[in-house]
Amino acid sequence: MAEKLKITLVKSPIGAVPKQKATVEALGLRKMGKTVELPNNDAVKGMIQRVRHLVKVEES
Repeated sequence: MAEKLKITLVKSPIGAVPKQKATVEALGLRKMGKTVELPNNDAVKGMIQRVRHLVKVEES
């Protein structure tokens, strides 16, 4: 299991549900194409699951 996850915002959250917009913001993604590295834990995986249609995830 990877220690970190690379999460990239690939689709705009403009038309998304407000809760999904807040989740994207909480992940630290503010602009299209922006990538963040976060720990691979249950909290982060749950957030990714909510916005899986807006982000691309890679193990690093």
